[in-house]
Formats: sequence, C-alpha cells, structure tokens
Amino acid sequence: QFLMANKLDTAMWISRLFTVYCSALFVLPLLGLHEAASFYQRALLANALTSALRLHQRLPHFQLSRAFLAQALLEDSCHYLLYSLIFVNSYPVTMSIFPVLLFSLLHAATYTKKVLDARSSNSLPFLRNLLDKLNANQQNILKFIACNEIFLMPATVFMLFSGQGSLLQPFIYYRFLTLRYSSRRNPYCRTLFTELRIVVEHLIMKPSCPVFVRRLCLSSISFISRLAPTVA
Repeated sequence: QFLMANKLDTAMWISRLFTVYCSALFVLPLLGLHEAASFYQRALLANALTSALRLHQRLPHFQLSRAFLAQALLEDSCHYLLYSLIFVNSYPVTMSIFPVLLFSLLHAATYTKKVLDARSSNSLPFLRNLLDKLNANQQNILKFIACNEIFLMPATVFMLFSGQGSLLQPFIYYRFLTLRYSSRRNPYCRTLFTELRIVVEHLIMKPSCPVFVRRLCLSSISFISRLAPTVA
C-alpha cells in the first residue's frame, strides 16, 4: 500500500537500485569487460531516468520558456540529467560512475528505510543497521562525490587529447561543474574547491617548494578563480 500510494517515489527507488546494480557490475566486472561497458551505459541511462522523474516531481508543469529553463537549471536533478547525457556515449571512465553510484545508493537507502518503517518498526534489523551506517557517513560520501566532480574536469581534457573524448565534452562538462558549484542544495563542490585551494596554497608557500612550481600553482589558482561563477 505504501509503494502504490507513492508511485513516483517508488519508480525512482527502483531505478536507483538498478543504477546501483549496473554501476557495481561496471566497477567490478564479474561478467567480463565487454559486458562491463554495457552496464556503464545502463547505469547512466537509469540515472538519467531517475533525474528526469525527480525533475518532473520538483517542476511538474513543463513550459517551453527561458524562465522555466533557468528554474530547471537550479535543480540538482537537472544537473545529473545533463551529467548522464555527457558521459552515456563516451569512453567508459570509472571516475564518472562513482557520483552516479553513490548518489543512487544514498537516495535508495533513505527510501528503503521508509519502506521498512511502513512494513514494521523492527523489520530486518541487519539491513537497518547497514542503512544507519551509510547515513552516518553521508557527509564523507558527499565530499567524495564532489571531489570526483572536480577532478573529472581535467580528466575530460586528458580524454580529448588521448583521442577518447569529443571536442565538446570538456566545454559541456565545465557548464555542469559551474552548476554544481552554484548548487543551492549541495554546497560540497564549492566547499571542496575552497579546501583544495587552502591545501595547495599551504604547500606551495613552504620554503622547500621550487619557485616555478609556486608561480605555476598561483597562476592556476587565479585562472580557476576567474572561471568560478558568482554565487548569490
């Protein structure tokens, strides 16, 4: 009854579980490397479906207008719909599957707990314990996802020069990264950029750091700071 009363949430729960399943079989290619590539695409397509359903839930009344598009781009679900479309037809990159896998795992775990509560307050204690441990590490998981989002930017550039990526991919991914940086619901990308900058500045200001390395890092920090969008 609980599942039937929340059909859209249930559909997203199933698609997230399928995303976790496909992502796991890509990261751990138990069925062979050839099959792993197909699971990579399935995971991203399932994530795209989940993101589209979530976006529909957040913005149910679609309008073909600039205002609606601007509003949609503020939603995290729209960001990851774009993310799935960027990588679904590209060369499989293990780094790109971790945000999809971990976000799906976190959201699926939250809804699984609701399903268990609807069934019985004491049902499946072992599973509840696993879900509680996952929830306790949520902040660390979100930071790891943000780290993946950031380091995928140079990875897309490397893929371009190695012949495994398209010319447009780094530019589209840069747009995705600016959306994540400006996210209202998830500040972890912004936080990680700040923390990385503090760590790098601390290291290069040590006397043992060569001058040319310090200048290169400072120039890089200045360049990346200019590219960062203004956050309200």
